[in-house]
Amino acid sequence: MNRTTIVYLILATLAVAAAIAVPLTIYRSGSTALPQWASSVRPGPLSNAHAFLEGKCESCHTPNRGIKAETCIACHASAPELLMKPETAFHVNVTECAGCHVEHQGRDIRPVRMDHAVLEKIAQRGMNHPAGLDCQSCHAPRDTHKGFFGTDCASCHLTSSWKISGFLHPSPKSTECSQCHKPPPSHNMMHFEMMDKTITGEKSARVEQCFACHQTDSFNNIKGVGMVKVH
Repeated sequence: MNRTTIVYLILATLAVAAAIAVPLTIYRSGSTALPQWASSVRPGPLSNAHAFLEGKCESCHTPNRGIKAETCIACHASAPELLMKPETAFHVNVTECAGCHVEHQGRDIRPVRMDHAVLEKIAQRGMNHPAGLDCQSCHAPRDTHKGFFGTDCASCHLTSSWKISGFLHPSPKSTECSQCHKPPPSHNMMHFEMMDKTITGEKSARVEQCFACHQTDSFNNIKGVGMVKVH
């Protein structure tokens, strides 16, 4: 064995030893051995819901494959009927749970609350132009607006909450209040029919006629005045 071969063998042995020793040293000494080690391997505390998995990385993570959707499904969607609900049925076509539900953001963060901004980022993948949110792709099946309030959902609804704040009603595009707001059974005098034929003399009461008595500051807060005042 010549001298050159011996040198190469020594270098190869040192390289193998370093490949084994360095990770072990880093693992045992944590962030003090290598800058940013903690943020890379320990990105942050889990949410309260997943706190019992703290330190058990292998429960969710797999080598070289990240988090598999099957792992999430095993706990969160083990019953088939959970994927049949209108508000969650779209998950059937989703292959990456962690794309929307992000963990390691702190104890007080609820990963169950989806960040709609993430949907825009997903839509922009492979595209050269910005992509906006297509609200109707998920919410259209349950739409009760019947096209009265336009197509810009964000003008009334926020992505952080579906509840409408400071809602101006009625909409200029509304033509008949009775198309959405039906009188309750307690209206024995057939309220809308009486209003149409007896008072207004028209086939269908106009929005401004209903609004003269019934005013609202939110979509679910219709305030009546009582039949006594009407008469």
